[in-house]
Amino acid sequence: MDKYLIKGGTRLEGKVRVSGAKNAALPILAATLMTGDECVVEGVPDLKDIHTMVQLLRNLGVEVTCEGTSVRTRVVNEDLCEAPYKLMKTMRAGFCVLGPLLGKRKRARVSLPGGCSIGPRPVELHLKGLQALGADIPVCEGGYVESEVERLRGTEMYLGGPYGSTVLGTANVLMAAVLAEGGTVIEGAAIEPEIQDLCRFLVCMGARIHGIGTHRLEVDGVGSLHGTRYRIIPDRIEAGTFMVAGAITRGEVEVDNVYTDHLLSVMDTLRNLGVTVEKTQSGMGCKISVDQELRPQDIYTLPYPGVPTDMQAQIMAFLCTVPGASVVHEKVFPDRFIHVAELNRMGARISQEGAGALIHGGRPLSAAPVQASDLRAGAALVLAGMAASGTTELDRIYHLDRGYSRFEEKLNSLGAGIERVKA
Repeated sequence: MDKYLIKGGTRLEGKVRVSGAKNAALPILAATLMTGDECVVEGVPDLKDIHTMVQLLRNLGVEVTCEGTSVRTRVVNEDLCEAPYKLMKTMRAGFCVLGPLLGKRKRARVSLPGGCSIGPRPVELHLKGLQALGADIPVCEGGYVESEVERLRGTEMYLGGPYGSTVLGTANVLMAAVLAEGGTVIEGAAIEPEIQDLCRFLVCMGARIHGIGTHRLEVDGVGSLHGTRYRIIPDRIEAGTFMVAGAITRGEVEVDNVYTDHLLSVMDTLRNLGVTVEKTQSGMGCKISVDQELRPQDIYTLPYPGVPTDMQAQIMAFLCTVPGASVVHEKVFPDRFIHVAELNRMGARISQEGAGALIHGGRPLSAAPVQASDLRAGAALVLAGMAASGTTELDRIYHLDRGYSRFEEKLNSLGAGIERVKA
């Protein structure tokens, strides 16, 4: 295993380009199971999770060719319907092959998912939606969801949960509904940009989906889908992470290849904290700088278009450097605070109570041995390490490899001092 050595006290300057969105690429690649024609997905980031999804598709009878940032797929064997635990244990998004398998092949055996340790993320809403379409899903045994169905039929359903809409659940049910008989209405559907991107990809394949970008998706089932070529959206979370990296180091960073309308809540949060955020003339980027006094704020994570839960840890790391008392309220995954203890090891003063955390900011951060508990927590610790005095050792960086393409390389191009070494 590798670890990072992060030299603190660096000020980031320059321009960095954002890769394609991991959370759009994964369900879109799963959707290629739904046609026997060739599909080409462009702008796919080079990530561990993508490599795992490619392995999973091959395990399901798909011929996959990776050419730079393009992935070419063609189904060659529809008899294979099992997504094994060995591939699913590190990647929650692999569970979204369930909907395509039931929709196209009418049977599936899919391991319950793993992924980041950010608290309970049950799959009941996925199963509820698929059962409403007619899938017979008995009680899960042995850690697998196993189902066979003669045909799926359109229906009306509500997919909202206690903390908002289910993103991956919406993807799963949507893909199954596209090949179901008749019409389906998904009320309480997720509206995240990644779900909208999946909808547009499916439409390019011949699906009929109305209400894209709203909480009410109306799907007219079709008999078959065809192949297509499609470019995925940029990764808004990677873009947000680089924005916060510029702010926490009091640097001046231009983030390129980003749809700024996907990050209005993050840009507004940074501006409220005193960070200067300007859109670039191209309309596909923004510039971050800190040239005035920073001020504390209360932050609430919410489903899109609110502040993403996937930006909570990074913003918290920044708040540790902002004088005064700030509060982070986690409204999506209430247990997503494992990074608090690691930040406190670096000299932060954070106290957690329930789904909230109080940050007494402005104290100098100092280097310490820390470890990433999940993808975004790892990113937050990298940012904290760049702002701290001394050299921080960050272990378990395989989490970062799951979601950030060439992370240390991109940060180092801005002036960071990050070295990858064997742990």
